[in-house]
Amino acid sequence: MPPPITPLEQSKDDQDDLVFLEEHPTAPAVPGARNVWRVMIIDDDEDVHSTTTFALGNLDMQQRPLEFVHAYSAGQARELLKHEAEIAVILLDVVMEQDDAGLHLVRYIRETLNLADVRIILRTGQPGYAPEIDAIRDFDINDYKTKSELTRIKLFTTVTAAIRSYEQIRKINDSRRGLNQIVHASTQLMSLHGVQNFASGVLAQIADLLGQDGNGVLCVQECPEDGCHKLMVMATIGSYRHLDNATLCDQDHKPVYDAMELTLGQRRNIYGPDFITLYFAGKASRDFVAYLDVGRAPTEIDERLLEVFCSNVAVGLDNVELVTHLHNAAFYDQLSKLPNRTRLVEILDATLAGPARDEATLSLVDLDHFAETNDALGHQFGDMLLVAVAGRLQTQLGDQLTVARIGGDIFCVLGDSSQVNPANILALFAHPFSIDGQDVQLSATLGLVRLGEHEGSGADALKDADIALKRAKSQQRAGHFYFSRSMGVEIRERVRMMHALRTAFGQNQLFVVYQPQIDLATRRPVGAEALLRWQTPDGKFISPDRFIPIAEYSGLIIDLGEWVMRTACRELVDLRKAGHTNFMMSINVSQVQFRHPHFLEMLRKALEDTGAPPEFVELEITESMAMEEPDMLIKMLGQIKQTGVSIAIDDFGTGFSSLSYLQRLQIDRLKIDRAFVTEITGSARGSSIAEMVIQLGRNLGLAVIAEGVEDERQAQILQALGCPLAQGFLFARPMTATALNGWLSNDALEGAA
Repeated sequence: MPPPITPLEQSKDDQDDLVFLEEHPTAPAVPGARNVWRVMIIDDDEDVHSTTTFALGNLDMQQRPLEFVHAYSAGQARELLKHEAEIAVILLDVVMEQDDAGLHLVRYIRETLNLADVRIILRTGQPGYAPEIDAIRDFDINDYKTKSELTRIKLFTTVTAAIRSYEQIRKINDSRRGLNQIVHASTQLMSLHGVQNFASGVLAQIADLLGQDGNGVLCVQECPEDGCHKLMVMATIGSYRHLDNATLCDQDHKPVYDAMELTLGQRRNIYGPDFITLYFAGKASRDFVAYLDVGRAPTEIDERLLEVFCSNVAVGLDNVELVTHLHNAAFYDQLSKLPNRTRLVEILDATLAGPARDEATLSLVDLDHFAETNDALGHQFGDMLLVAVAGRLQTQLGDQLTVARIGGDIFCVLGDSSQVNPANILALFAHPFSIDGQDVQLSATLGLVRLGEHEGSGADALKDADIALKRAKSQQRAGHFYFSRSMGVEIRERVRMMHALRTAFGQNQLFVVYQPQIDLATRRPVGAEALLRWQTPDGKFISPDRFIPIAEYSGLIIDLGEWVMRTACRELVDLRKAGHTNFMMSINVSQVQFRHPHFLEMLRKALEDTGAPPEFVELEITESMAMEEPDMLIKMLGQIKQTGVSIAIDDFGTGFSSLSYLQRLQIDRLKIDRAFVTEITGSARGSSIAEMVIQLGRNLGLAVIAEGVEDERQAQILQALGCPLAQGFLFARPMTATALNGWLSNDALEGAA
């Protein structure tokens, strides 16, 4: 192990990969004299010791060279520190014997050895082991750097600053009052939250250090935008409180402004006979400056105290301002300055846990048709309108309420039910908002939750309010709806089903079955309808009537529908390879899927990728779907027909089709709904509707197929009425692709015979 002490004359460069610019050598220390700055290097990597001594070997600070003390473990450092005196700076590796060995050593230095003067600089080669902010604060760590960022210049700068800090502390150590005050001031400041509180605390502590009344202002320098160099006021004290939240420029408050500008320009403290200005170096071109009136000029020890204080506070100001910005970004809406969704949930949790719960109501306030106003008048106008709404909600409902903005045009009001109720809130929208010289009339829809009736967290309460809001919007605009437990059960079941469906799709629990379609005259199969099925891992089947609407609501139907289409097309190709060449594959298409802007592209790609012949592919759409926006549908069907795919209208007869539009639709087949097939033998009305559909198809030149045929009598009547095709349990139940192939080869031929 190398010796623990390295005099300057013994240090040398044995690192081939490090090249530093030469500097003028410093005269060696006088033998036997303690006129050196002692730097202890604590690191388990010998290379770190040699490169550090090489990098700092020629450093001369105020006519004093450096002397290095080496420790290669935390344990060795503990023993050395018991008898090594006047250590000015410790360069300490965070991770040595254990991940936190460095921090434990810091605790030992500060608490057991009571070494308060020595400056500690933490270094680490593993950034993941960064110390907590509490550790940096509690153990007075001077700096923290990763080894990769400690270039020679940065190491030089860091150690220089640390030595200066050490020297100043040592020089003022005789001033018990000053030292105690600095420690006390730093502790007090670190306990303050928020940049304004911190800045105010800085001014108060400066006045206390000087033993004078506090009258002053602290500003941050902002980059000029209009040529006028501005100083933003962060905090004031005493006779300067009238400047709170003000902006200083050279036209106003000229003496204060000029003194601050001089300090910023010279980047140093200035001590006048009746005022002082203190400079706090910030990051990203944001420097801080304080101005205070003084009744007497500061003494030399006062100035030294303030220099130390400023060096400690500068980093704190920067960090607290950054934390404040991050806090505001995380918890407050940047436009309205109101609490955002995250902060609101915290407030809700606190309300639910407190005595105000029983009388509290939460209301979502959704601005009606705001998007149209935003699009028509511009986003800048829309932003001003949102700010105006926020202001009215804050000022006219009561001081004890919480107003938040949780979405683009959705606000939230939380408070006592006597104030948070539909009448009070909706009344705020009775009068127009004056924005940029224009009067804008708005209305709002409310979703409300009585917290006394709510069971769950703040996030759950917000979800319940959203459920109530959706119900209110589905009924009428400018209305309201209170949440009830039955609504929650319904919605939560839908959400549970939606998540389960996504999981099922990802885990291949969904599959396609095929129900054969039969020629009634020959009883031979002519095609099949592809049907989607869901079987859970425990063997239970979920009805399509339950999960298809959920898939449509969630948008999952787009991916599901494309998958079904490709699966059915591949099965058609396989059947043709097996010899079933004159076989039609029918595929159901959801309304949501059909209206997707890329549906046509999906269809073409599915046909191209699978090689399925389009003339043997049929898409089934519902009658209600066909009659909604028929002009758009006519255009879309025309494009689909160009691919060679045919079109059928499913469940025909259940809607209210316009025959004039039906003639214009480029469809190929009508499908008689199973309800009318059942009526053939089970209703006094008999076959009237089925007969009408068959006749209509014949007149329009469309093929007709009946679904849901379950007994032979139904099949015979349909055949007698002229219906050529049918499907149903009488002929075959829906079956898997493998079963269909076998059925077509065997059972179907036997049935036809």
